[in-house]
Amino acid sequence: MYYTVETDKSFEQAATDLDAAVKRHQFGVLHVHDLGTTLRSKGIEFADQCQVFEVCSPQQAAKVLAIDMQLNMALPCRISVYSQGGKTYIGMIRPEQMLAQLSDDPRLATIAAEVERATREMIDEAR
Repeated sequence: MYYTVETDKSFEQAATDLDAAVKRHQFGVLHVHDLGTTLRSKGIEFADQCQVFEVCSPQQAAKVLAIDMQLNMALPCRISVYSQGGKTYIGMIRPEQMLAQLSDDPRLATIAAEVERATREMIDEAR
């Protein structure tokens, strides 16, 4: 269900490189949630770092929504850069498997496969 890679890069460099890879693939970064900073700002101990990138291909999102508007709840795609145990990782929930849990429409499976191919490439490039 997950696609996660470990990188030798620092957390900061991996996040910067992911941002660049997303843009190279003509996806947009809608928002970056800095979960580590948010938790620490609320007085919660959190030693690791975690940024969740909300990424979107407007063309693919429009296709999904035209088929099933309820799938707006599964959009946009999220790619995370996080640290754990002194190591840095980049990962996502695989779009193909996630959408397969929500719909058996073959048109959605095709779109999810295209999005998953692109997001995997982004992660691999940022690695």
